Amino acid sequence: MTMDVETLVSVEQYLSTSYDPDVEYVDGVLEERNVGSWLHGLIQSNIIFALRRKYPQLYAIPELRSRTRQTRFRLPDVSVVLAAPADIRFLSEAALIAIEILSEDDRMTKVLEKLAEYETKGIPNIWLIDPRLEQMSTYRGGALVQQGARIATDDGEVELLREEVFQK
Repeated sequence: MTMDVETLVSVEQYLSTSYDPDVEYVDGVLEERNVGSWLHGLIQSNIIFALRRKYPQLYAIPELRSRTRQTRFRLPDVSVVLAAPADIRFLSEAALIAIEILSEDDRMTKVLEKLAEYETKGIPNIWLIDPRLEQMSTYRGGALVQQGARIATDDGEVELLREEVFQK
């Protein structure tokens, strides 16, 4: 889908429509996302598999529509939640972890804007994964902090090791 002209869409219309691939909703405008390549998909799969295997009490869901503001819905590459959402169309409460996986065509300014929205929403753990450079970072207070051999929640209760994330 190529959107050359911005068309305003209501929240209700966005939530009741299926897009392929799904799009984000930003203040009435539908925004395309870079759909992942093989490497992006592999890393996304690795993360979901590792989280489900290690933490069966958590839900690790790919590309779940998540309300970040009244008129904004984002699609984190992986959302980690403690319970199924009240409204199965989208996640209205803050996830435990929001994970973004960089695609080669991602613009960093757009990615940082999303990460800031997640933080404003109250998501306590925001992770950014770069498959090409094999880097894992956490986002907090407007800054990215590169992680080493593991990435974990602030309380250390949920963690992934480098080899789990970047397993080929």
